Amino acid sequence: MVFSPGLVLSQDDPAYRRCSLSVMDNIADPDIRFDENGVCNYHEAYRKAEAEHVLPGAQGWERLTAIADRIRAEGAGQPYDCIMGVSGGVDSTYVALVARKLGLKPLAVHFDNGWNSELSVRNIEEIITRSGFDLYTYVIDWSEFRDLQLAYLKASVVDIEAITDHAITCTLFRMAGERNIKYILSGTNVQTEQTMPLTWIYPKADHVNIRAIHKAYGTRPLKSYPMMDARFKRYYYEVKGIRGVSVLNYVDYDKREVKKVISSELGWRDYGGKHFESIWTRFYQGYILPQKFHIDKRKPHLSDLIFGGQLTREEALQELEKPIYDPALFREDYDFVLKKLGLSNDEFQELMRIPPKSHYAFDHERPLEERYPILSPIKKIYRAIFPFSKA
Repeated sequence: MVFSPGLVLSQDDPAYRRCSLSVMDNIADPDIRFDENGVCNYHEAYRKAEAEHVLPGAQGWERLTAIADRIRAEGAGQPYDCIMGVSGGVDSTYVALVARKLGLKPLAVHFDNGWNSELSVRNIEEIITRSGFDLYTYVIDWSEFRDLQLAYLKASVVDIEAITDHAITCTLFRMAGERNIKYILSGTNVQTEQTMPLTWIYPKADHVNIRAIHKAYGTRPLKSYPMMDARFKRYYYEVKGIRGVSVLNYVDYDKREVKKVISSELGWRDYGGKHFESIWTRFYQGYILPQKFHIDKRKPHLSDLIFGGQLTREEALQELEKPIYDPALFREDYDFVLKKLGLSNDEFQELMRIPPKSHYAFDHERPLEERYPILSPIKKIYRAIFPFSKA
């Protein structure tokens, strides 16, 4: 998959097209397709994922209760029976509430990459206090992480958030492995996170790509950055048998109602945008993506809510009419981000002017036989001898 900005045009351009059902359009999305009724391909993909993964209502809660029974049984006698990431956002906060209702004993883990907003810190404190769970906070080495973020800015690739997502996942699996915990409660869900053009993101687990980009533009060795290499993945997935549970796919996940519930029961306060609990994410999604890559992530997030019947298309279009970034907050964030990264305005704007480059322009994770062709015939022979092997 090669990054392409797609069509960079205005809504008045004759070539502009918007889905007749959602708010997805052909700006910065070369892969969007429309059927004879003008409905985009993301609707069909949503319905397929919904049918495969979502089980709401009484059936969903019954299935989730059965999963919780298994988690409690396998964690009997231990201080924790599962691991749960917390960020202060809607999804992870609701996972905490559901875990409490299920009677689970999760260890809450927060990954601090240096970009927490004051509101996210407050939300996490309220969640932990009111739920009674224990909290472990992993604070990354800021000098390393800053160097890695700068490397991604210099590489001019689209998914700068991949380095945070990779490190969070690695930290959760490592914590689970150290404590012999088999389950990680996840807030990922179809209802609000299914739709996303593939050219707007990059596989989060690709440690090869992270190392390659850092090697090209980084200046400090990555000594403590949590990295999931091939050995790590094989050990924690296959040997330790750690698995993720997408809790929210088993509940009736209406975003507006959930916000009311977690505000009432866990003291949660809204931060104004999806994943905006992080100052960096707010700046990245609100400024870097639309200015440099012509990407507005509100479109897929709002479209998911339309597909799920939580929002009308008219309501979503009204939301898109609003500024993507509050002007006063943007000015405040802009100065803060540049100061924290150690960049002058001219230096940062120079980085913004570098043409977008594909992640695949750098080395990336591929099957071993593809990276080392000599292994391909060896693997075929091994499978012929041991047909049931996973090798």
